[in-house]
Formats: sequence, C-alpha cells, structure tokens
Amino acid sequence: MKLLTDLTPLRQIPAFRRLWAGSTMSSIGGAMTNFAVTLQVFQMTHSTAAVGGLGVATLVPILVIALPGGTLADRFDRRKLALAMTAGQTAVSAVLCTQAFIGLHWLWLMYALEAASSAFSAVNQPARRTFIPKLVPAEQRAAALALNRVTFQTMLIAGSALGGVVAAAFGVKGCYLIDTVSFAGSFYGVGRLPSMPAERKTLSAERSGLAATLEGLSFIRRSQALAGAFLADVNATFFGLPLSLFPAINAERFGGDPRTLGLFTGAIGVGGMVTAVLSGPVRHISRQGLAMLACVAAWGGAFALFAVAPSLWLTLLALAAAGAADTFTVVFRGVIVQAVTPDEFRGRVNAADYVVAAGGGQLGSLEAGLVGSLTTPVISALSGGLLTIAGAVAIGVALPGFRRYRDAPPVQAALSQPSTAPQSAPV
Repeated sequence: MKLLTDLTPLRQIPAFRRLWAGSTMSSIGGAMTNFAVTLQVFQMTHSTAAVGGLGVATLVPILVIALPGGTLADRFDRRKLALAMTAGQTAVSAVLCTQAFIGLHWLWLMYALEAASSAFSAVNQPARRTFIPKLVPAEQRAAALALNRVTFQTMLIAGSALGGVVAAAFGVKGCYLIDTVSFAGSFYGVGRLPSMPAERKTLSAERSGLAATLEGLSFIRRSQALAGAFLADVNATFFGLPLSLFPAINAERFGGDPRTLGLFTGAIGVGGMVTAVLSGPVRHISRQGLAMLACVAAWGGAFALFAVAPSLWLTLLALAAAGAADTFTVVFRGVIVQAVTPDEFRGRVNAADYVVAAGGGQLGSLEAGLVGSLTTPVISALSGGLLTIAGAVAIGVALPGFRRYRDAPPVQAALSQPSTAPQSAPV
C-alpha cells in the first residue's frame, strides 16, 4: 500500500495541475496578507480587541453571503463566477497595498476591506469546489482533495513565516504587494479551465434565490451522509478548537515566550502536512463516515491531551496529532460531499460546507475564550476536547446512515486500477 500522496491527478489531468499550482501560489500570498492585516491593525491600535474585530468582519459576510453565493454557483457558469470573485479579491489586495504605501491609519477602512475580501471569498470558494467533480474522475477525487490539503498546510506553515520575514524587511506593504501579484496564479489556474455551467434542469431563472437556497438546505437535511459530515465538522470546530486559549496557556505553562506560542500553530500545520503527504492509504478506506467520526474523536482527544500536557514536547506532539487528524477529517468530508451531491446542488452544498468550515472555527475560538474566562483556560480546552469525543459518538448513534456510509463498490474497485476514465476537456 502506497503511503505517499497519490499524484495521479497532477500527472494525468493538466487542467487540475494548473488549478492546483495557481491556487497554491495565490493561497500563500493570501496568508501573507492575513498576517499583515493583523499586524497592521495591532500596530495602529495596540488593542487586542481591535484585532478581534477583524474576526467579526470576516465572519459576518460568511454567514450572510455564502449560502446565496452557492445559489449563484448553481445558476451561472461557475468558472466565470470564480474569475469575477478573484478579480474582486485582487482589487481588495491592491487597495490594501495602496493604503499601506500612502500611510493611512484608518481602522474602519481595514475592517471594510477585510469584510469585502471575506464576501468575495464566500462566493469564490464554493464555486471553486465544484471544479473537482468536473475535472477529476471519481476514483481520483480523494487524491485530488488530499493534494488540495497539501496546499492548505503549505499555506499554514509558509504563509505566516514568509509574511513575518517580508514585513520585517519591507513593512506590511511588501506582503500586500506580493499577495496582489500572486493572484496571477488564480487567474492562470481558473482562466484556462473549460466552461463550467451548472445543470439547468432544476434551477431556473424564474425561481427566487431564497427558494433555491432553502431547497439546498432541505437537500442537506434529507441526506444523513451530508448532515452527518457537516455536524461532525461543526462538533469538532465548535468544541475542540481552542486557538483563543493558546496565549493564556503559553503564558501559564511556558512563561509567555512568543517563540513558543508560534510553535503551537506551527505544530498543527506540521502534523497536518505529514498526513497530507502520507495520505495514500486514504483511497482504500470505504467506510468514510465512520472514518470521519474516528478522526473527529482523535482531534478532540489530542486537544484534551494538549490541555493537561506538562511539557513542551508533549504539548507540541498533541497539537501535531490534532493537525494530523484534521487533514483526514477534511479529506473524508470532501469526498462524501462530492460523491453524494448531484451537480445541480453542488454550488449550494459547497457553500454550506464553506460556512461550516470557515464559520465553525471562528465560533469555536469564541466559545473556547468565553468558557476559559468563566473557568480556566485548561478546563476550557480539556472540556472542549472531551465534548468533541462525546459529540462524535452521539452523531454516530443518531445518524446511522452517516456512520454506515461507504463508497460505491465500482469506485472502490477502480482505486486499485490505472484510471481509464475520460480526461477533462481540452483547455
């Protein structure tokens, strides 16, 4: 059994290879901007509350715009929609770069630009997630999603590190400039794709956007596989994502050294990268619902261990284990979503997936911080990890259709054979 990530989609599908390379380039630039925005707001205000306001500016557009954006993706050409949203994100980065060069110190402008970027992303990301089922044969989708996870882990590890180096040398304007240029990768990857129109048989122009959005939510509710996958992810991020507790636990246990604090997030990224690179066996797992529940429980257990770990090496090991479990959780969820969702619902279902993934983390950090302020940071992290495990068990019991979900036999059989599926259209 091969341990390393299956590179077949990169070798055999030029369109996916361009999309993956362009997305990787752009995501690193985006991570540098995220680092720079946080740093600039703190330098402007010296207020952690002002920095926390960026989270609100990010979350509100996700909650308000993502689901209607998914309806747009099911109504129009998804490639053109992604290109339009990428153009909007590029414009936001260009404005950030301009204000930094000019030397403006307008907090309201930073919040407005952060909200605008989040709004464009809330439409762009669900549209982009519909590309893989069109480009990649079913037997290679787990590998494609694992490769996308490599991109995410690369961004997590390298983006902030590069942002710190560039900001130290050239200021935050250097990060914004690099991000603006990096969007060329997105245009390269998406611009050469074939047309990606949604199927028209169920979503006509006459139907209201609200009715179409509600129809998508109803489809998710009727499918135990989808509902279980989303609930499992919300359970993990709401109870078991104590990022807001990291500074307090670092101060209490390790003297508040900022270098140690940086290792916390880095350990999660390293653990995730290891399992993303060694994700070859994932394609042989057919009980994906049960596997996702097991990974969510492992995620919760890792954070429970983090809460009580007495030494730095055990703390970092626990965080790396959490990152490793997270990679498998995301891949299994992605495979289930792509396999269960018919094309006419893909935009709306992927929008809900985006809300779950992006919004759940923000709410989870808020929950952990509130519980930590009412009790102690250790109790908050420990109880959150244990509740995550209990939640995974409860979801498995309440949704047997999700727990028993498995790949269709023809797909599983094809995993052991060279792909003979038609490749993507010429681009």
